[in-house]
Amino acid sequence: MPVEDSEIAGWVRSLGLPGLVDLHVHFLPTRVMDKVWAYFDDATVHYGMPWPIHYRLPEAERLAVLKSFGVTGFAPLVYPHKPGMGAWLTGGAVGIGAATPGAVPTATLYPEPGVAEYLGAAVEGGARCVKAHVQVGQYDPRDPLLEPAWGLLAEAGVPVVIHCGNGPVPGEFTGLKLFEQVLVRHPRLVAVLAHAGMPEFDEALRLAASYEAVFLDTTMVGTPFSQRMSPLPADWSARLADLGDRVALGTDFPNIPYDYATQLRAIESWGLGDDFLRRVLHDTPARLLRLGTIEA
Repeated sequence: MPVEDSEIAGWVRSLGLPGLVDLHVHFLPTRVMDKVWAYFDDATVHYGMPWPIHYRLPEAERLAVLKSFGVTGFAPLVYPHKPGMGAWLTGGAVGIGAATPGAVPTATLYPEPGVAEYLGAAVEGGARCVKAHVQVGQYDPRDPLLEPAWGLLAEAGVPVVIHCGNGPVPGEFTGLKLFEQVLVRHPRLVAVLAHAGMPEFDEALRLAASYEAVFLDTTMVGTPFSQRMSPLPADWSARLADLGDRVALGTDFPNIPYDYATQLRAIESWGLGDDFLRRVLHDTPARLLRLGTIEA
């Protein structure tokens, strides 16, 4: 396993993989990213513990860092925190994904008039992944304004990486049981539960067992930092093994308070073997992002 970042690329090759595919990274416009980083700078106030951004670098340097790790595919995710941001963030994300080697075009949404129109245009324009952040956006995923958007994504088979769990702190509309009401109406919606639904791991595993189109991403899951806030259940590895190929690599790069290798060590520590690692680190996220797969 990689002890430090410089060992990641070699470790990936040792698994027989052509690279990593990361479903959950963030490349927000500079002024928005600066505000996100400022929020994390006050994490002690917001979360009760410090959250130092490990990769606080200019965008070009962040891209070079991912390349040095052997990340060959990734979804640069964006998300709005108020009305009026969704359309222009989506336009930028589609453009970044189309112009950046390794990236795929992405989109976002917000419960507002016109959401189905700008989301539909993005999907037609090649968006392969959508980010929904219920906690930051402070919106109800059951909002009638979002109904056509969920239906559009379910029909198109475009995955939505949704942060709807109660971590790191609960919000008015967070909670996996609340989001399940969306799944009841749209059972074909390809929903990737960000952070594996942290801290509601049991509920996330139940949803994945109940809905064939529900996936979990590994973002921050099982790292020493997160274990202090949201420890994994004792039977996590055994239950995860039953999910087969519905677990996908996510990291939250660059907004993580530790190095990238830490996340990979956490996944390896679950002890589920090299075949599991190959699926999580490449095949499953590559399939979700329509990048193709490799032979196991």
